[in-house]
Amino acid sequence: MDYRTPLARAKGLGSAKSGTGHWWLQRITAVALIPLSFWLLKFLGLSLTAPYQQSVDWLASPLNSACIAAWTLAAFYHAALGLQVVIEDYVAAEGPKIISIWAANLAFLFLAIAALLAVFRIVSIG
Repeated sequence: MDYRTPLARAKGLGSAKSGTGHWWLQRITAVALIPLSFWLLKFLGLSLTAPYQQSVDWLASPLNSACIAAWTLAAFYHAALGLQVVIEDYVAAEGPKIISIWAANLAFLFLAIAALLAVFRIVSIG
């Protein structure tokens, strides 16, 4: 049984069809950030208390640098997904909504690349 209006059927509108995937990605990144945040907290604590070279040596470890890089990717992607939902909920006009989502996604992409380059540069020093 089809509950859509005739106009919605003609336009092919109805469910967003991507909302479930978006919701799951947001939950997966949130769950991934929980254990990865322990590595970030360890690194931040080490950065504040240990000498510089010890912090660089800790980050130069493949496991530690991979976890920090994974945290960076997950955090920026999770933030982009969350901000997209906020924009979709509170920006009414379709044009500014699309432009805002694209601008936010590009900003998060550039910030993630900059953060990863910083991590890899520190790793190459150590």
